[in-house]
Amino acid sequence: MANRLQELLSRRPLIAPSMLKCDFGNLHREFALLEQADFPVLHLDVMDGHFVPNLSYGPMVIERMRELTSLPFDAHLMISDPAKYLDDYLAAGCDSITFHIEAVPEPTDLLGKIREKNCLAGLAINPGTSVDAIEPFISQCDLILVMSVEPGFGGQKFMPIALDKLFRIKELLRNDQLLSIDGGVAIPTIGKCAAAGADTFVCGSSIFNEPDYSEAHKGLLAAIETVNR
Repeated sequence: MANRLQELLSRRPLIAPSMLKCDFGNLHREFALLEQADFPVLHLDVMDGHFVPNLSYGPMVIERMRELTSLPFDAHLMISDPAKYLDDYLAAGCDSITFHIEAVPEPTDLLGKIREKNCLAGLAINPGTSVDAIEPFISQCDLILVMSVEPGFGGQKFMPIALDKLFRIKELLRNDQLLSIDGGVAIPTIGKCAAAGADTFVCGSSIFNEPDYSEAHKGLLAAIETVNR
């Protein structure tokens, strides 16, 4: 776990393609293109149709994905009972598992179980949830994920309230923790997110709607770089 985290930390800023937007009919090609584009980590959106009003894919699909690439998998569990299915996602080959504070208001035990399994542990927060809800648990996390849209569907418009959350959470983090933003992250918004403290950027349409994933990756990094100059 330590080596995996250190590798990700060393590559910040991280652009994480959201696989919800990929072409599931041609996964061999998608993974080949993502590897060629030198993305450091892939974001897997898991939805159960209960915690969020949509269904996506689960551990069986992730297990098949794992056979096609060695890139790290960051699983974002938008599900009501992540503890019940934790072993399934670990066995499927996830390198990082993030679940929601709204689903598990007392997350200490689950965060500990994830880390005990040599997996990075993350905690996500929805737009309508106060940072106060996660503040007591931030030190127990490897990653904090701020949602800048309501979870459940891709292609939503970025909600600026997320920037305030990023600013506050960044002040509470150690340097060995990742701060991720998910939802509506694209060229017009990614610089603002970076300025607010994010170092990991989940991007769907801004990658998969582009004809060249390598150019999309470079463009997103360039938009961050303009903020850091």
